[in-house]
Amino acid sequence: MMYMAQVYIETSFISACVTNRTDSASVYRRQVSREWWETQAGLYTIFTSAEVVAELSHPQYPLSQQALAWIRNVSLLPITDEVSGLARIFVREKVMPGPVAGDAIHVAVASAHAMDYLLTWNVRHLANPNKLEHLQVVCLRVGIIPPRIVTPDFLWELDNEPS
Repeated sequence: MMYMAQVYIETSFISACVTNRTDSASVYRRQVSREWWETQAGLYTIFTSAEVVAELSHPQYPLSQQALAWIRNVSLLPITDEVSGLARIFVREKVMPGPVAGDAIHVAVASAHAMDYLLTWNVRHLANPNKLEHLQVVCLRVGIIPPRIVTPDFLWELDNEPS
């Protein structure tokens, strides 16, 4: 059996799938995310975490039920002591903003569980080329390899592309 790369999807990806916002950026992200889910998700082993579930379950999140339904069958990665410790290191080393929650937990879960990719629309704190080198340095110091952090439009395989 062929290895399927492992992808951790964080909250912004799910939010983009279910958004009802009509500004052009939101419409674009919804279209790309849904197309990625329909055509690409089957090429990967998909994971998320309880942090995503908690964020999508927040009482002020307007589309909670739709978002949670979207990930109903996605495997949850545990938030272990290793994950929490790694998130604290990311915040302490200023790889991720504090507090030790949200973005720091997402990157720590994906890193500690050796995900190949972290899929996000968060380009300020996650899919930010200026942060990725810093993340790699910190991860290598603690003996792990970080995931590649990408937006859905950069994680695309086309069946008709030459090998």
